[in-house]
Amino acid sequence: MDLQKIKEIADEKGKLIKDLIEETGIKKGTLFNYMKGKTAITLEAFLKISDVLKVPPLELLAVVQNIKLNNDTAEMIHDMESTSDTEQIKSNSINVMMIPLVNQYAYAGYLSGFENEGYVGELPKMPYLADRQYKGNYVFFEVKGDSMDNGSYESYLEGDLILCRDVRQDFWSSKLHINKWDFVIVHKEEGILLKRIIEHDVEKGILTLHSLNEYYDDIEVHLKDVAKIFNVVDVRRHKNRR
Repeated sequence: MDLQKIKEIADEKGKLIKDLIEETGIKKGTLFNYMKGKTAITLEAFLKISDVLKVPPLELLAVVQNIKLNNDTAEMIHDMESTSDTEQIKSNSINVMMIPLVNQYAYAGYLSGFENEGYVGELPKMPYLADRQYKGNYVFFEVKGDSMDNGSYESYLEGDLILCRDVRQDFWSSKLHINKWDFVIVHKEEGILLKRIIEHDVEKGILTLHSLNEYYDDIEVHLKDVAKIFNVVDVRRHKNRR
């Protein structure tokens, strides 16, 4: 999510950052943390900014997520702004999902608290614009380290936010779709690992994990030592990074 684009929109509308601070009531430090991606923006703050900038929330969300709206969606957003009878709007073509965020500093806490609904519920939430209502449980993880950075377009850079879908444990006993997805493995001892699975030995319950960065060796992990597995389904990256 590129929240720096909020500043660009503010500039276009002749508003300074101090105007956003005064008119939204968001503290200066908090706003800058939002803009720099250090803190996940709350839905309340996002809606306040949307109101001050006079940009529909869904349109603003599409801009900061680098999503190009198709004509139908753009018209839907316009209709939502121009009518109070929202039941007549076909809003099933677009959804805003509030996804829990596990940043680098919350890795240890998530590892010990992922089964606690209270802990997960207290994590900051990131809005995510989806073209439909997705089923399953989703989490944003902030990428840590360079093990998946080999300089190619496939790389995941430190600080990237990756949207991940929980793979139910009853699916682990059959072959994972290793040619379709990269994965986040929550390992009971090794922690949270972003890897590519190059082999899944179903009979032995062993995963072979591969790093894109050639300086890291492949490792084998047994599923009995794995707490959770996630598919990586999307990546959000700041625009000033490759």
